[in-house]
Amino acid sequence: MRIARPAKSDIMLVDSHVNLHGDPYAEDLEDVLARAGEAGVGAMLAICDRLDSVDAIAAIVDARRARGERMWRSVGAHPHHAKDHRDLTAERLARLAAAPEVIGIGETGLDFHYRFSEEADQLACFRAHIDAARETGLPLIIHTRDADEAMADILEEETAKGAFPILLHCYTGGPELAARGLALGAYVSFSGIVTFRKADNVRAAAADVPLERMLIETDCPYLAPTPHRGKRNEPAFLPRVAEAIADLKGVSLEETAAATTKNFFDLFSKAERID
Repeated sequence: MRIARPAKSDIMLVDSHVNLHGDPYAEDLEDVLARAGEAGVGAMLAICDRLDSVDAIAAIVDARRARGERMWRSVGAHPHHAKDHRDLTAERLARLAAAPEVIGIGETGLDFHYRFSEEADQLACFRAHIDAARETGLPLIIHTRDADEAMADILEEETAKGAFPILLHCYTGGPELAARGLALGAYVSFSGIVTFRKADNVRAAAADVPLERMLIETDCPYLAPTPHRGKRNEPAFLPRVAEAIADLKGVSLEETAAATTKNFFDLFSKAERID
């Protein structure tokens, strides 16, 4: 039985993973962000994909924060770009993360599906990010694809050296990685993939992850949820993700919004909490 839905204006959602820099929003970013606000998205985290994107992301975030909007950013290098960051150190990441609006390290991780960077480069880059997360206390924003066992092994090995906050973003892995991550205190974030017709494995994972350890995201401009699939994604579509999670959990949209918003600020504790 479907849960009754409140009007979207009655909820406040946090998009924990947006990619706003670059060509996809070059012509209409202001309109995109206005639509997000109208849809109930009251805050978002702008993600860094590579270190030469830092300035562009900072400019976007600083302009919105100057207007009182709730937006933060991360610093890091996606595993696709690990080959371009062979000399990256935790010290450099920590310096970049000292800015008050930087609340996370990443996105980083392992991608053994595309292998745009060699495995050795991905591993070295990932460990530099882990060291930075441990040093700064900021959450490590993790991308993982076709690397569940390696990811879980590394997280357990590195956590044994000293704990650090963990977010498994845009989760598409299997049940074992989720379980081993949760055992380490990780949070797990779900995207519009939960609405895809053939994504039964992702819905199963979302059903198993406790609501109190769950975040939501668009990962825009990628992975637009149904019924927008195939179009450019944007933060205004986040309510569709929240609705899908609410249905899986058998709770209201309001409860899902409240829980995932609280979880965001519990994890990203450097961010100014919204009352």
